[in-house]
Parts: sequence; structure tokens; C-alpha cells
Amino acid sequence: MSERYPVDDLDRRILNTLQTDASHTNAELAELVHVSPPTCLRRVKQLTDSGVIERQVAIVAPEKIDARLTAIVEITLDVQAAERMGEFEALVAEEGAVLQCYRVAPGPDFVLVVQVADMPAYHELAHRLFTSHANVRNVKAYFSTHRSKFDTRIAL
Repeated sequence: MSERYPVDDLDRRILNTLQTDASHTNAELAELVHVSPPTCLRRVKQLTDSGVIERQVAIVAPEKIDARLTAIVEITLDVQAAERMGEFEALVAEEGAVLQCYRVAPGPDFVLVVQVADMPAYHELAHRLFTSHANVRNVKAYFSTHRSKFDTRIAL
């Protein structure tokens, strides 16, 4: 487990602003959080170097790129040995349609969030990842009919 980073008020202001819009220039960010540009740049670098800021990304609207089907999938493996769990994680890590993968307890072994174009695309993915994988015992999928909230922001 990684060591906790001591986040102060300035770090919180920077992180809250970047979580809302990471496209600000350093000068814009510095003005928004009320510090000088060199101080802001140094703090962002410290937050990045320490791993608090993992990466900066663009969030794409799925419906605009024909990836309209979101599935939340529970996976139970036949054998839960650490090596077999790791094998399954490596398999899904290579699949672009799998946006998130969580080991969970109790209940299933994994919960995945999958984004695909449509049901045929989901069936193809399910066959490739789940039905052809000898260690998958059970698959239970839930299909989103409406997304009422989606956020990537962590409350600070």
C-alpha cells in the first residue's frame, strides 16, 4: 500500500480545479487558485511526481462515438488462487472495452465496467473473455438503461 501524501489547502484547490477542467494553462490555474505561476507549477509537479495526480485525460461522450452500451458485469472464477486471479486481471487489462476492473468481496470475484457499441459487440466480447476462458464459472451482466450520474472527481 502506498504512503499517504499530505494534502494541504493549496493542493486541494489545485486538485479540485484540475478535476473539473485539466486543460487550464499553468498561468490560468495559478490565477484560479490564487498563487504565483512558479508556485503552481511546482505544486502540480509535486502532486504528479508523488502519484496523487495519476494522469490527465479527456473524457469522451460514448454516444458521440457509437459506444452506447454500458454493461456492469459480475465475474466469478472457478479457482480463486492468486495466480488465477492475476491471469484474469491480465486478460481483461488487454481489452479496450473494459473500462474498469475491480476485485470485490463478498460475492463475485470481479466487477467490470464495459463500454461497447451494442449488444452484438457485447456478445462478442463476452465470448472472447468469459465463455472461452476455462476458469470463468459465472457471468452476470447488468445493462445500463440510463446514466443519471457520471463523475471522475474525488471529493476533497
